[in-house]
Amino acid sequence: MSARKPAGQPASGAATELDITEQVAVYQREFPTVDPQVETIVSSLSRVARRMSVAYGRQLTVLGITSAEWEVLKALVVSGSPYRLGPGELAKRLGLTPAAMTHRIDRMVAEDLVTRERDEANRVRVIIELTGNGRDKWLESMRMAAVFEEELLQDVAPEERAVLSELLVRMLRRIEDGTP
Repeated sequence: MSARKPAGQPASGAATELDITEQVAVYQREFPTVDPQVETIVSSLSRVARRMSVAYGRQLTVLGITSAEWEVLKALVVSGSPYRLGPGELAKRLGLTPAAMTHRIDRMVAEDLVTRERDEANRVRVIIELTGNGRDKWLESMRMAAVFEEELLQDVAPEERAVLSELLVRMLRRIEDGTP
């Protein structure tokens, strides 16, 4: 008598995720009123987000920075030239406590990603500024991400990308407005 391989399991016995169709079929079996189209969409979005997060994490590891450090670099770049913010403003933008922000900045100063200087106009105020090395790391991460993202979307035609973009932005707005 031969053992039957469960759906979603490779012959070696190592566990893998069910494919989306199989997963939705299980959901329907266990919860018959589930909308299979909705479950297919949200399950696919969830998997895409997880896999993107893993890919970006690998890219940042190659660059020698963490995702937490990348978030600081991004906040400084988004602030515009000369890429400077106070630690309180950085903490607020990133949703961190001042203590957590200080710890993160300490590491980043040691890694030459940012500088921490007293504001010449207000000696009580501290300014965090992006270094050339920090900007180079951010730019390289963006280059790497652009290659990955183009590969990710290679099967989506330009006109489909426009529609997908609009749909995802609408979904995001609803979530960010607090009413999913």
